[in-house]
Amino acid sequence: MTIRMAIIGYGKIARTEHAPAIAANPDFELVAVVSPHGAADAGVPVFASLTALLAAMPGEVDAVVLSTPPRVRRAIAAQAIGAGLAVLLEKPPTATLGELQGLIAQARAAGTCLFAAWHSQYAPAVAPAAALLAGEQLASLAIDWREDVTKWHPGQDWIWEEGGFGVFDTGVNALSIVSALLPERLVVEEAQLVIPAGRQAPIAATLRFAGRNRTARFDWREKGEEAWSIRLATRSGREVALEAGGARLVVDGAEQPLGPFAEYPAIYARFAQLVRACAIEVDCEPMRILADTALIARRTVTGDRG
Repeated sequence: MTIRMAIIGYGKIARTEHAPAIAANPDFELVAVVSPHGAADAGVPVFASLTALLAAMPGEVDAVVLSTPPRVRRAIAAQAIGAGLAVLLEKPPTATLGELQGLIAQARAAGTCLFAAWHSQYAPAVAPAAALLAGEQLASLAIDWREDVTKWHPGQDWIWEEGGFGVFDTGVNALSIVSALLPERLVVEEAQLVIPAGRQAPIAATLRFAGRNRTARFDWREKGEEAWSIRLATRSGREVALEAGGARLVVDGAEQPLGPFAEYPAIYARFAQLVRACAIEVDCEPMRILADTALIARRTVTGDRG
């Protein structure tokens, strides 16, 4: 049976990733879009709200993907679960860890599907790297995640507001990859957040995790080449590096052959399985790390413009 999908929030990521992945997967059919500001290019009926969609198309939608800003997702996801719909959450899945845990409980009680799709976990280097690291003990970890916010998030003021995540909107991708790679939990011992004057969310952050040589650096002020790198060493002497956000894998200095970079097609292949099983698949660890960071971080204000 074809899964009838609606996209809620029709911005750049919905247009460039979700809609093409849905169109390319025979398990799905895009039947509607929810966009308060319209979406003339959607090619399907467009509604201003999920409420309007449900009223106009009763029983005609099976699942929704939420690609709205995270601040508003909990209420929309709760409404969708209450209507019996399967729900796919774009990353970060919600504004807080508590919101995410609440949705898990609601979906479990309702017997519906809930999937937090951390797209970077589906980068081609992640699964083979996880296999290489299975059974190994971590000796060091260095996350280096730098890019130019004016290039990758132009005009997106919501990312600087409360619940907007700031640099962690992309930095959480690195945390999601590490969550998929390591059997152990990362414990934040020190953190520093750099916040632009007049803004609420950080433009840069550094974290130190419990254990020796375990650090993370996130910065949206990079004006040179982007750095999306995770480098690990094991106590047995193996060195593993995931570069370009997981598009490349280097093991002991040798680059490994990988399949194509197809994160969103892989997400929808997995979502189809979960929908049919009415299953819940939610990795809370990236949100838990961010929540812990917020509790203990030292904050400084910078004149850099957000």
